[in-house]
Amino acid sequence: MITIALSKGRIFQETLPLLAAAGIEPREDPEKSRKLIIGTNLPDVRLIIIRATDVPTYVQHGAADMGVAGKDVLIEHGGEGLYQPLDLNIARCKMMVAAHPAFDYEQAVHQGARLRVATKYLKTAREYFAAQGVHVDLIKLYGSMELAPLVKLADVIVDLVSSGSTLKANGLVAVADIMDISSRLVVNQASLKLKRAEIQPMLDSFASAIKTD
Repeated sequence: MITIALSKGRIFQETLPLLAAAGIEPREDPEKSRKLIIGTNLPDVRLIIIRATDVPTYVQHGAADMGVAGKDVLIEHGGEGLYQPLDLNIARCKMMVAAHPAFDYEQAVHQGARLRVATKYLKTAREYFAAQGVHVDLIKLYGSMELAPLVKLADVIVDLVSSGSTLKANGLVAVADIMDISSRLVVNQASLKLKRAEIQPMLDSFASAIKTD
């Protein structure tokens, strides 16, 4: 049995064409089903539906043979024990610093001010600002990042930005681009050795189906 860990939403939908290229078709739509284990048209392949942030953990510990996780999640996790053979070029967005227009980010950085940064991406934010020589106090949040500058909890936020519509709706603007983000295929290293005959053809099919532009 090959177990593939996926998360609901955009990653699942954008992974479907890649699965199809490998001849894998889910039996159910996770958005409409409460099942956490979903069978496929192949008797020896199943999908498990978990939180995006948990995918690397399930794969690392062998509960899943492979999975799809964003670069943002992998950086925070650390990627220990994971083989990352493919950038699938899906679920693309940017990791950015954003602030209220009234806050002069460039001036604050130039003057060496200590910034209050709200984010759930602590490792990414810490490394980015350290590389910029900026002192920060990190505030861990799990959602609704855009609220933090509006209620003076933080000076800036570090978060994923796709269309930018959420920032705009909350009156924030992007002030720095940290990195491009896309989703990667991750594989348990032991599974790759023990189940190479089953896994390698899937990797080859995924690789041939990746869209580049």
